[in-house]
Amino acid sequence: MQDAEERLFATGVKAETLMDAAGLGCARAIDHFFPEPGRATLFCGKGNNAGDALVIGRHLQDWGWTVDAVYSCETGEGSDLLRNKRADFESDDTPGGGPRILVDGLLGIGAGGPLRGKIGELAEQINTIRRAEHATVFAVDLPTGLGAENGVKADFTLSICEFKADLLEDSAIDRVGRLVKIELPELSGMLEPGGPSVADANTLRSWLTPRNFGDHKGSAGRVAIVAGSRGLTGAATLGGMGALHGGAGLTTIFAEGLIYDIVASSAPPEIMVRPTTDFSEVFDFNADVLAIGPGLGEKPPKDIRDLIFDDPRPAVIDADGLNLIAPKFPFDFGKKPRLLTPHPGEMARFFDPLETRLATAEKLTDETGAAVVFKGARSVVTAPGEAAIYNSTGHPGMATGGIGDVLTGLTAALITQKISSFRAGVLGSWLIGRAAEIATFERGESAESLTAGMVAECLGGAFESLKRGDF
Repeated sequence: MQDAEERLFATGVKAETLMDAAGLGCARAIDHFFPEPGRATLFCGKGNNAGDALVIGRHLQDWGWTVDAVYSCETGEGSDLLRNKRADFESDDTPGGGPRILVDGLLGIGAGGPLRGKIGELAEQINTIRRAEHATVFAVDLPTGLGAENGVKADFTLSICEFKADLLEDSAIDRVGRLVKIELPELSGMLEPGGPSVADANTLRSWLTPRNFGDHKGSAGRVAIVAGSRGLTGAATLGGMGALHGGAGLTTIFAEGLIYDIVASSAPPEIMVRPTTDFSEVFDFNADVLAIGPGLGEKPPKDIRDLIFDDPRPAVIDADGLNLIAPKFPFDFGKKPRLLTPHPGEMARFFDPLETRLATAEKLTDETGAAVVFKGARSVVTAPGEAAIYNSTGHPGMATGGIGDVLTGLTAALITQKISSFRAGVLGSWLIGRAAEIATFERGESAESLTAGMVAECLGGAFESLKRGDF
């Protein structure tokens, strides 16, 4: 990044121009998630990262926010750009209502080691206010002290231009939070190819297939869902909701006879529910994609295993479907399109101990020939011949039962729309995370109250957000 900046400045672009663009982009990202003005506190170090924070603060003030700044250095100290921006900024510490946010502009890229002195004190202050006031922390470029025990804990990291590799370390998840890319096209053009790949809407929206005016329910795709068992009937319904709100033209749940009445009465009326005692009949059912596994229980019928291994159609395998085939591992699906969506507990049935999230997902792909969504707070998607992609969206409210069931149906619906298993995994991860954000930021739910059903109902907003190229 530093080399790219130097090459850009050599073309005549001024550092302050770049700072103004970065600060405006960060401010717009904050406004996107918190459109109602509130109170913001800027925490400023000695470098240009602090200058970015002050540009952010100036724009937030223009948009009605009450903004004050806390500095680690005296007036007249720090970088030239910081001093310029500090002279232009007027703090306002008037108490105000609305959302409470903190902007971490203490340290930028290139800093390392434990935090000491005033920087350490201000980092602790950020974390204290975050806990005591439930404030939301936005880190500029990367959280201060990432990797240090006393580092800032951010809820959002506004990564300027591109995502930095350190942000994707497994150990960084709780320090980094939601990843947001701040576009700076001029600077991106100066970067060498390579580095980590993270899903963002501007890239992913081109993957969605626009519908033809003459499309009908048959041409929009048929999903068959094999899910549910006694005590776990909700998993089947949630999988159906994921497919229904994910664009499938026709969604059918195959439910064993003992649970048929429950599933049929609880599923949305648009979903068809078929009773069965023999899942081999799915082989002959008119479906484009299969979704197998949610809520099948500890001892699912063995004919479901035959579906997973032998049916030539694309299939998404999750939950108890994964548990059913794990004893047969290692195996190779060959040319059968499969998308496996394990969480860490399910992944541990294939590999023990687990390596890093990326290495483990790539290993499962290598062994099976399948696309893999290794689910979690920073889901990573792999597939044969594809560069791995991390997901950026979502929040801790998704730590609730049923989210994975919705994802199973959603990814199956995406595959019916002529999207590859790999891209369906990436899109599905982004969409379900964005739907959870919409439920909280736009519909008033909280991390504590969020349910999987609410997330499914917000998928429409997530699709529209993707098409707009939102953060």
